[in-house]
Amino acid sequence: MKGLLQSTDISPKSPAGVNEFQRAPIHRFLGGRIGKFHFTPEARPLADTLLTAEPDEIAASLLKACESEEHLLAAKQILDATLSLAEWDDGAAETIAPTPALRDGRVDRTALWRWLDTHRIAVAAAFDGVAALGTAAKRELLRGRAALSLLGDCWLDTVSQPASQPGAVVNILFGQRWLLLGEGCPARSSVAMRRRSLETEGVFLPPISEAGFFRAAAPDAMTSLQAAFRLSLSRYPATYLPEVVGIHAACHALGIDDHLAGLPPVVTREAAWEALSAYLDALEDDPEAETLSRRLVEAMRVFVSLERRQVSMLAERCGRSPGHSLDLQVAGIVRRHAPFAGKQHKLVRIGGKPLSEVVVETDQDLAGFLRDFKRSSYLRADAKGGCRFLDAIKFGGPMFGIFSEHEASILKSWFQGAAQTADEPILLPEARDEPLAQLWLANIRTRPPRDTVFEPAADLDDRTLFYRLVNIENFANTSPVALDRVRAGLAQAELLFDAETAGRYTDARFFEYSPEALVARIESIYWGKLVDPYAPLGEIPSRDEVVFGQKYYALGNLVDGAWAYRSGGTGRVESVADTGLFAIYADEMGLGDLEKNHITLIYRVLKSLGIDQPHIREEAFIDQDEIPDIFYTFPLNQLSFGLFPNRFYPEILGYTLGVEMFGLGEVRLHEIQKLKHWGFDPIYEAVHLSIDNLSAGHARQALTMIQAHLAETERRYGAAACAVEWRRIWNGYASFAYFVEGGTLEASPSAMLHDEAGDHCAFTL
Repeated sequence: MKGLLQSTDISPKSPAGVNEFQRAPIHRFLGGRIGKFHFTPEARPLADTLLTAEPDEIAASLLKACESEEHLLAAKQILDATLSLAEWDDGAAETIAPTPALRDGRVDRTALWRWLDTHRIAVAAAFDGVAALGTAAKRELLRGRAALSLLGDCWLDTVSQPASQPGAVVNILFGQRWLLLGEGCPARSSVAMRRRSLETEGVFLPPISEAGFFRAAAPDAMTSLQAAFRLSLSRYPATYLPEVVGIHAACHALGIDDHLAGLPPVVTREAAWEALSAYLDALEDDPEAETLSRRLVEAMRVFVSLERRQVSMLAERCGRSPGHSLDLQVAGIVRRHAPFAGKQHKLVRIGGKPLSEVVVETDQDLAGFLRDFKRSSYLRADAKGGCRFLDAIKFGGPMFGIFSEHEASILKSWFQGAAQTADEPILLPEARDEPLAQLWLANIRTRPPRDTVFEPAADLDDRTLFYRLVNIENFANTSPVALDRVRAGLAQAELLFDAETAGRYTDARFFEYSPEALVARIESIYWGKLVDPYAPLGEIPSRDEVVFGQKYYALGNLVDGAWAYRSGGTGRVESVADTGLFAIYADEMGLGDLEKNHITLIYRVLKSLGIDQPHIREEAFIDQDEIPDIFYTFPLNQLSFGLFPNRFYPEILGYTLGVEMFGLGEVRLHEIQKLKHWGFDPIYEAVHLSIDNLSAGHARQALTMIQAHLAETERRYGAAACAVEWRRIWNGYASFAYFVEGGTLEASPSAMLHDEAGDHCAFTL
């Protein structure tokens, strides 16, 4: 493998290229083209308020929230402001030369690869020069990049979703995301390995999911705004797919964070280039090829420009002389702790002012504070060679525990040179990019997001709601409707807790949780309702009936995994349950293998039946009159659940158990029999009958996830909290049971379960 500073003359080529299978219409997803982004009017002032916060608070808020309209609107505003960098930053062109020009609407790939390679070499040289100055400089360098390094490839969080699957490029990206997340083992993820590398170098940071992460990891506004931009992109990967593809390729071409950590890349720059190359191949006969290509290369230019500016800023800060380096490190410590200097410090005076009133918002303020502090009585050496300040931070002192061991060591070294340098001016590196950060922030706050419409989403019929939930990036105003629908479904389903009898395929009657009781109930359902009742069909329905049945079954199958597609977002995959839920979804998507993707398998079955359906993201799909309105109920429930991975996390765990259990035994075996009888492809049914198995498959994994989650809940919060969590989990299972047995938001559960016909199954899964 070539070293990081070596140049590559030509761009790598994907060995197989884009074959005819990948060129099929269902696989040629190049990005959403609906055009408008719909929000409720109430989202506007809430988003404005969110964006008045400081950059690190904006980034933290975006990381934590993925479900509210105001955060989605704020993310849209950040995206549009950042991607228009050249319009408001006069220095952008001077910082980064333009990307290679488009030629007749096509990207010169070789020139683009060389352009990226030039910047990769320059970045590596700058960082290696700083690292050569010693441990302290390298440590500050690592801390300065930590916020971006530990976000990883967050822009891929929801690149796989109902609107984008089974796209060929999307599957390449999703396969790489699966690798980056450790293939189901969080300890092997690229971010986990980077964190271990940081800690080896003495940089210790809070978990990324904690509110204080960005305050500790992003020492300047530029870095926080870059983090906010990346997180904003993660909210719109379908509609901004050209930008995602370009930025993904650019990030891995530069290879900054793995190089700094001394790690081999999990996804090489050649592998990331494969997605870009496949995207450009797919554009060849597209009428919007030039527009989409321009979006892709401009996003790369913006991304590289921001990275080069941050690299330059960090290199200048960390590459000073040893004395100035100490001043810089102490300035960073003060930055991190100054916001917490409360009223208890009012008797402490520095430069004639109470410490609680000292403002250190700029480097100029910091330099003045450090000068005054260095001359103060708190750093005056005593007879023992110490000082009041160092005594205060020792064990037993009033400030013990405020500073880390590493920070205390820096402060001690700084004190030891304080007497000799007390009269020397303190020169902190000029924050050259601070004006840019302020300009960037001002543009984010004042530039209205493009193509936005503010209107409520009221009185939607089920077909329109289905279309909007699939294309949720463009219809955030539909989220409140989906939320109401989930709540109503859960309320209806909870009535099954006290039902006198179980359903035909499910048993949602409530029971007190224990790991053994859950296993007993699941095995009872498995044997008593799904396996033992099976007997081959004595009479096969007509060919037309089978074709018709498969067409409306596809309505549910085409949103396979939709309830869990947001389960593995940045900062989420931390527990056994989180990891298991995302692993199940990844399996449903073929782990990035397009031919094993379950949505691909459904289209394969439909093709064998002679059915050519539009993709579910297209309006033409909901115009099909052959599918009765009542059959939209079940997929709407799945799509609505999927929008709220935080709010309905326990319910989603229970729902997953229901989904993965249901297809075992009788239901799928009958479908396979019918399909084989008429010479149709049974692959979708056969695959699920296998991978959902209760021995070690998805059904067992769902059971294990619930047990692990409840054990952790009881360990952390006690038995009472565990009981509440269990009721919510079982409500999620009941929600699945209610709709799969034929329930609606208006139906009576008791009437549904006592229907003598006994055939209520709305869908196979």
